[in-house]
Amino acid sequence: MPLAIGTPSEQDSSATDDLKGQSLAWLKSYRATGDIRLRNRLVQANMGLVRQEAYRCQHWCREPLEDLMQVGVLGLIQAIERFNVERGVALSSFALPYVRGAIQHYLRDQSPALRLPRRWLELQQRATQVVGQWRQTQGREPTAAELTERLGISLPEWQEAQMAWQNQSLVSLDMCIGDEEGRPLSLGEQMCDPEYRSFQLAQEDRLRLEQSLVHLESRTREILEFVFFHEFTQKEAADYLKVSVVTVSRHMKKGLKRLQELLKDQGD
Repeated sequence: MPLAIGTPSEQDSSATDDLKGQSLAWLKSYRATGDIRLRNRLVQANMGLVRQEAYRCQHWCREPLEDLMQVGVLGLIQAIERFNVERGVALSSFALPYVRGAIQHYLRDQSPALRLPRRWLELQQRATQVVGQWRQTQGREPTAAELTERLGISLPEWQEAQMAWQNQSLVSLDMCIGDEEGRPLSLGEQMCDPEYRSFQLAQEDRLRLEQSLVHLESRTREILEFVFFHEFTQKEAADYLKVSVVTVSRHMKKGLKRLQELLKDQGD
């Protein structure tokens, strides 16, 4: 009797359905027992999603693939912890924004605040090579004049490039630069920078916002958290909650209006 063998697409679909079913079973067991081994199985089962996002991001960044995957796994774990098994949505669909968001946050944190022109980056690499070769042959560091002659640039251009390289490194405004009357004195306290003050106020506003969210209806609060705290698009939030984009938009307008009222009352 001949065996019934499906087409490749049918086989792939069957394998996907099996994975979804197994993932759902693990999720329910994990919710009931809290067994970390079950969560680890879910992570391993969805590593393809993490690998796919890491490969996609590696095309436009210089970070090692292993680092991107490790960060993506953290996003996947966060998604597993927040996933609601009663929604009927695939874990992979829910986890994708978390994995992508974790990698993007990491890349933003890793990228320099000041982007240098490519010619200065290439000059930095050439200068490092020249200095290394000079040490080997001459037994000392080259002078600025010797280095600029070897690099074929002027002294002012070399000084400008050095200044740019130094300014790539960020300095914390909380760094202690001395003391005043026995109290540590930070760099930020010595600078009349309205943006630093604005950052402090933004942190305070976020705390007030989180405290006000508890006064909203559960669905409205959930939508606002997805969109503003977890960077879901309105469509992604709608798909996960199984509602229309119009419903999400309506809850957002309603929630933002109520938050304005609550925050205004707190200010008064």
